[in-house]
Amino acid sequence: MKVLVTGGLGFIGSHTVVELQSKGFEVVIIDDLSNSSIDVLDGITEITGIRPHFERLDLKVKKGVKEFFNKHSDISGVIHFAASKAVGESVNNPLMYYENNINTLVYVLQELSGLEHQNFIFSSSCTVYGQSDELPITENAPVKPAESPYGNTKQIGEEIIRDTCKVNDKLKSIALRYFNPIGAHPSTKIGELPIGVPQNLVPYITQTAIGLREELSVFGGDYSTPDGTCIRDYIHVVDLAKAHVIALQRLLDNKNESNSEVFNLGTGKGSSVLDAIKSFEEVSGKKLNYKIVGRRAGDITAAYADTNKANSVLGWKTELTLDDAMSSSWKWEQKIRNK
Repeated sequence: MKVLVTGGLGFIGSHTVVELQSKGFEVVIIDDLSNSSIDVLDGITEITGIRPHFERLDLKVKKGVKEFFNKHSDISGVIHFAASKAVGESVNNPLMYYENNINTLVYVLQELSGLEHQNFIFSSSCTVYGQSDELPITENAPVKPAESPYGNTKQIGEEIIRDTCKVNDKLKSIALRYFNPIGAHPSTKIGELPIGVPQNLVPYITQTAIGLREELSVFGGDYSTPDGTCIRDYIHVVDLAKAHVIALQRLLDNKNESNSEVFNLGTGKGSSVLDAIKSFEEVSGKKLNYKIVGRRAGDITAAYADTNKANSVLGWKTELTLDDAMSSSWKWEQKIRNK
């Protein structure tokens, strides 16, 4: 079966392509390379022995999206990653986020709606919950006003999908709400490859450790948590990638209970920023230069998943630990700097 992966050369997308190909799927990747590298294609090929079909395409160009789907009308499913994804950047540049994250989703859904097979996996986020009243966060937790434009684009994206599913019985969708993906493939052939200054914690940790950054800023030390720093649910990207394949197979096998489903993807365990730093220091043997600074706009105090639904309904659970993720991230950082 042929599967389209948008943003398939990005961090989570590339790991998902590897898992799809290892399960026998034929993969077509769309990526505009705005936040990724064409070299990732080589990494995927080295891991799997298969070079996926790749098209460089800006999904904001409606005509290009239409032409692509006309050429690939035999697609059995779409996994939609293509989006801008940094909370802080979205606060500073909201219009870019609304254009990139909303328009591209609409154009892909419009074209998918004309195909025989309309199976759609949406890359969503735990940011849709905002600061949840209860922890761990279940899928039934209220979706609160977003703390950032990025979070809002994920809320709006889910609404667009739900509304489309209401009027299109052929469209089947699963929104996967990730918590905090980190780590790299154990082969060190692919991993997180931020362009410019990293917006996420772990690449900043590894770049600081290797000497590329002078100091890591820990945003906020006065939150109401045991050590004063924010708490997140850090999930290994390989575990996360495998969940996408399982979710897609659920739709292909018609096992979905409705044509619009939602699942949390996390470990079920909250770790503070200082916990993450400690884990890195232990697995790497490196002392990290960090400083606690003021809070960052858009950040919430704590978020970690209730994973019962994903465990029991999807039949998926995480296998890798925070230490595993930190170790693979460090090996990946060393490899790309040595290159």
